[in-house]
Amino acid sequence: MEKKPPFLCRNPHTLNTWRDRELYSLRMQRNREKMERDKTELHQNQFKRKLRVCVATCNRADYSKLAPIMFGIKADSDDFELDVVVLGSHLIDDYWNTFRMIEQDNFDIDSKLHTIVRGEDEAAMVESVGLALVKLPDVLQRLRPDILIVHGDRFDALALATAAALMNIRILHLEGGEVSGTIDDSIRHAISKLAHYHACCTRMAEQHLIAMCEDHTRILLAGCPSYDKLLLTHRKDDYMDIIKSWLGDKVQDRDYIVALQHPVTTDIQHSIKIYGLMLDALLSFNKKTLILFPNIDAGSKEMVRVMRKKGIEQHPNFRAVKHIPFEQFIQLVCHAGCMIGNSSCGVREAGAFGTPVINLGTRQTGRETGENVLHVRDADTHNKIYHALELQFGKRYPCSKIYGDGSAVPRILKFLRSIDLDEPLQKTFCFPPVKESISQDIDHILETQSALAVDLGGTNLRVAIVCMRGNILKKYTENNPRTFEDRMRLILKMCEDAVQDAVSINCRILGVGVSTGGRVNPQEGVVLHSTKLIQEWSCVNLRTPISDALHLPVWVDNDGNCAALAEKKFGHGKGVENFVTVITGTGIGGGIIHHYELIHGSTFCAAELGHIMVSLEGPECSCGSRGCVEAYASGMALQREAKMLHDEDLLKVEGMDMKFCEPITAAHLINAARMGNSKAEAVLHKASTALGVGIVNILHVVNPSLVILSGVLASFYQEPVQHVINQRALKSAQTIKVVTSHLEEPALLGAASMVLDYATRRTY
Repeated sequence: MEKKPPFLCRNPHTLNTWRDRELYSLRMQRNREKMERDKTELHQNQFKRKLRVCVATCNRADYSKLAPIMFGIKADSDDFELDVVVLGSHLIDDYWNTFRMIEQDNFDIDSKLHTIVRGEDEAAMVESVGLALVKLPDVLQRLRPDILIVHGDRFDALALATAAALMNIRILHLEGGEVSGTIDDSIRHAISKLAHYHACCTRMAEQHLIAMCEDHTRILLAGCPSYDKLLLTHRKDDYMDIIKSWLGDKVQDRDYIVALQHPVTTDIQHSIKIYGLMLDALLSFNKKTLILFPNIDAGSKEMVRVMRKKGIEQHPNFRAVKHIPFEQFIQLVCHAGCMIGNSSCGVREAGAFGTPVINLGTRQTGRETGENVLHVRDADTHNKIYHALELQFGKRYPCSKIYGDGSAVPRILKFLRSIDLDEPLQKTFCFPPVKESISQDIDHILETQSALAVDLGGTNLRVAIVCMRGNILKKYTENNPRTFEDRMRLILKMCEDAVQDAVSINCRILGVGVSTGGRVNPQEGVVLHSTKLIQEWSCVNLRTPISDALHLPVWVDNDGNCAALAEKKFGHGKGVENFVTVITGTGIGGGIIHHYELIHGSTFCAAELGHIMVSLEGPECSCGSRGCVEAYASGMALQREAKMLHDEDLLKVEGMDMKFCEPITAAHLINAARMGNSKAEAVLHKASTALGVGIVNILHVVNPSLVILSGVLASFYQEPVQHVINQRALKSAQTIKVVTSHLEEPALLGAASMVLDYATRRTY
């Protein structure tokens, strides 16, 4: 027979001792408390309230933004119930009945509303809004959603928001606060005023919503949901099969054009004219072109007539289509030689691939854009558009993530879970506008806007995460490989590791800044000529591989220029209009800030301060010339002189600590001079004078108000250089001060400043 535990098999009245009875009583009390807790949790789980979310989609474009959210809601059935309402051009035969792609994605459509009144003119748009308002109340009354998700700026969406607001249904508006420049702005902002919650894509859009007196606690800076999908799927191996299925077997990667032009409802006749000029330019340009039909706005019928009059549908260079599945459209845009038109896809999604874009007319004038977009706002001639095609076709730009980083859907789902259905439904407006935006999402409250900084030195390769204040939050250091392939492989790996680690410390990486030795073309992100310390490092394109791997914008510059930028943002040069930074390390370099801007020069060799000649017959320099400042005052030059003194047994003095077989460095020379070695003093005096004379030459050429010495030898050189200036400079330049930098990592901070200044100015 099984033996029972002692306190469960015995009657409590038979327990002999006081301690036995107390333990028994405590055990029974704990069992009762556990049963009560289990009962309470079971009761709560049985009556847990799921959030009923209705997603309404009007056309193929807004479905590409809503679909990732719909998939996320459907996957989280414990927290959400999903209803899908389809209306607008989804249900029109001429537009391929695109509601079928929603069914193919395995979504159950709860209601299909035929709301489009055909006519494609202004009156038809108004009638379509009215028809939608007649039909929507029955659907919303039946579904009774807790919240309705509405996207963008279409007239169908305005009808949805109006109906929901009047029926006391909470509204989450996607992509509010943006500016484009047409009637879409008015519709978009009207929907924002009706909406209770907002999920916007950019920091500027968030600020616009706040300026519109929206409650900042109900605004989420999420990014564009379509980026969650396109950043994951656009690099498919079968992209050539997709391209050939739409454009034929002979077409090549980046050798075709994607064209998509919509009518501007506030100036229909002008937009029709631009459309005709675009088609003429494309015919003349003679490249394979995939052209999509315009949307259903007023004026689209006339644009289609223009296209057919020019024979575009029968032309061998053109393929005219009404619909392309979003996943395939991503591939086609990603690998196009150029995209032309006025679709928001050109200024939004195309930037994520670096695809060149020509934006025609005013429809997207106010949008935030990456470097890839060339605006032809006054597209009044065929030649102007043709010239834009010549400039843009076949180019490649850094990948831009202005509109998202691929994590919008998790943020939106978290935001939805945080909505309190018991709080008052009535909207409140904030007057006057709040100055600082505080997002509802906890990740954005804690996230720190940061840059990824890369420093390529002769010995080490370093990567750091740097925040807006110049604090290095995390740093990685490896030996710099000797070969190009190993070096690039290590750079990408270190950057990818840093990007992953940034998530764990709540940092949002805005871009990558690279500081490297040698002469650099910062406009193209190319190292033109390297120093002797870094092998296999000439004619190297750094921007493209890093940008493609990380999907981030990339900036590249010379390490001396980066040191000047670091001083400008974080050091002594902050707020100074004109100053010079001189790096005194292994070599001599620097950067010049003039009128608050960095000077690069016509061939990118401005501020090669180490190669200012101060003697016609001086020692040989690493550049091949003689008498350069670097040949006298650099760490390598001082090390050379120290070795010569050591070989002649003239370096060491009494009391000087020097270990046997210890490598001789510049530090030994300085120590010897400080201990009274006259030979060492003479070498350092000549080096200081050479550096001082070089800086005097700089003062007489660019006339800065400040000289900042940076690097390991800066503190040693400060006083003698100031003395040379006082002795040899023109009287008006003798008052210029020489200071030493307090920045510990000028190269990394300068690389980061390129990102932080430019990316925040562009409003990422």
